[in-house]
Amino acid sequence: MNNLITQELKEMAKKARDAFAYLSIIGSEEKNIALKNIVDSLKQNREAILQANHLDVTKMRERGEKEALIERLALDSNKFESICIGILDIIKLNDPVYEVFDVIKRPNGLQIAKMYVPFGVIAMIYESRPNVTVDAAVMALKTSNVVILKGGKEAINTNLELVRAMREGLKKSGFPEDCILFVNRIEREYATQLMKLKGDIDLLIPRGGAGLIRSVVENATVPVIETGTGNCHLYVDAQAKIENALDIAYNAKVQRPGACNAIETILVHRDIAKEFLSKLKDRFYNRVHIKGDNGVKQILPSVEIATEEDFQKEFLDFIVAVKIVDSIDEAITHINLYGTKHSEIIVTEDYSNIIKFQKQVDAAVVYVNASSRFSDGGEFGFGAEIGISTQKFHARGPMGLKEIMTYKYVVIGEGQIR
Repeated sequence: MNNLITQELKEMAKKARDAFAYLSIIGSEEKNIALKNIVDSLKQNREAILQANHLDVTKMRERGEKEALIERLALDSNKFESICIGILDIIKLNDPVYEVFDVIKRPNGLQIAKMYVPFGVIAMIYESRPNVTVDAAVMALKTSNVVILKGGKEAINTNLELVRAMREGLKKSGFPEDCILFVNRIEREYATQLMKLKGDIDLLIPRGGAGLIRSVVENATVPVIETGTGNCHLYVDAQAKIENALDIAYNAKVQRPGACNAIETILVHRDIAKEFLSKLKDRFYNRVHIKGDNGVKQILPSVEIATEEDFQKEFLDFIVAVKIVDSIDEAITHINLYGTKHSEIIVTEDYSNIIKFQKQVDAAVVYVNASSRFSDGGEFGFGAEIGISTQKFHARGPMGLKEIMTYKYVVIGEGQIR
């Protein structure tokens, strides 16, 4: 059975490689026309897409999944329109393919530069969110990459309709439909074999929960960019403006608790803990379940005691763990121990603590007096994102167009020899 699946995926990768040969010589204007046709096709198929999504959401709700996770899957008119706007934003961005940068001239007259080039065939293994299907496909197209998509079973009907519509847009543009490929089987073995197609796939990007990310990192033979689970923290310093901290805490926890850039832990300096926690309880009333350490329990007797596991957890829900710390150094130590290197926040008016937090916290994105919910390609001006990298090589943080490209050196001479 594994051999049959592997052969099926290899045939798909061969189609992708053929499509990449076409894309590698296509100019920016033609790609932008294709992207515009994809927008038009998505809008023409809007009702079919939303009906398919309703079916997926209904099945997920029948399985008793958490509402915060269902929210990640659900599409409505506003979310659908945002997806289309995101594509239009990407059309407006400069095409980085074959852009030359970091030019130097050597004493011997050689001119050496770097040139952005596509990876080639990128595979995506991901869960739940249908916007990832579109974002990955259009960002790959803009950068002359071909994408093979393997979405989760919970969104299979939505993804099938989205991919069908996007491939219609490609066909209308005269592009090979295989510039966007989708693994339409839900069996886990397809994901397992896809991540082992070294030589057929140039890059693999997983997006989803901790289990999926761990499985890919441990089993893939294809080069991987690890994207983030988000055990994100808010540290409220002794010199914080309380109202700013409350607003940021509420936004970063409540707006979309199922997102990877939502906070899961709040650390508060002992000097302002009583005032801040009393107001936080009122702000979170009937919205967020607070789990606290013994110090928090003394101030808020009704809270549930937080366990060691709670400080390690990405809740993806209306739950937050809270801990009182005696210094910024204790907060930084806690974050670097329990964080997933995603997005971390400090709220303070103390400049020296701002600098210390920025330098010493190990995370892809560090915020000062702002919500972690801005960790998003669209909010960073990338049009969309293909993921948020939490590793330290090649790419880190929200990944835009240039982060899904590599580069080559181009060297120009006038007959020089060594």
